[in-house]
Amino acid sequence: MLAPMASGFILAGGQSSRMGTDKALTLFAGRPLIQVALEALITAGVSARIAGSRSSLSAFAEEIPDTFPDQGPLGGVHAALSASTMEWNLFLPVDLPLMPPLLLACLLQRALLTGAPVTVGRLNGRVQPFPVVLHRAVLPSIVQRLQQGASACHAAWQSIPAELASVLDAVPVEYLHQCGQCPHPRGLPPVLWFVSANTPADLARLNRLGA
Repeated sequence: MLAPMASGFILAGGQSSRMGTDKALTLFAGRPLIQVALEALITAGVSARIAGSRSSLSAFAEEIPDTFPDQGPLGGVHAALSASTMEWNLFLPVDLPLMPPLLLACLLQRALLTGAPVTVGRLNGRVQPFPVVLHRAVLPSIVQRLQQGASACHAAWQSIPAELASVLDAVPVEYLHQCGQCPHPRGLPPVLWFVSANTPADLARLNRLGA
């Protein structure tokens, strides 16, 4: 269990404009996406709170409001890091229901081993912006980017290590899967783990894959 060392946060502050309704409450395998995401964090061994939600999700977990509204996931990350009392913080978007808890745990364990301020997955050579493990030391850099009007998470992760004189750690997910360290509970390959539910069609496809 990693709970004494890290906090976990679900990013649920999107406008859900392409979904047509609050995606956090849409159903995957008969359960709201917010419940699926929270259970993934708990299974990975960390506490679970909700950052930046636009509707009331307090029935599921404690909510942390945005201090930089309308700045996308980076605004939610800022709110969560500001509220966190832990050095290490694991972030998972609400719309990745096929993400295996084991990968979340692997990324967090990797961050604890290396001390890298930013730890993400890499798939087919491409860095995936989420899920991500961030050290609290990155908070001033995130504040600066938000104050400048920059809200792209991928660019933020790339810039933070240089400011901290460290290296972004991008873990090759397919290698973890191939060597048996990170099997998927439904037997799905890593290329599907990062597929997000942005539209009703996306969600229907994810439900078919998860069945």
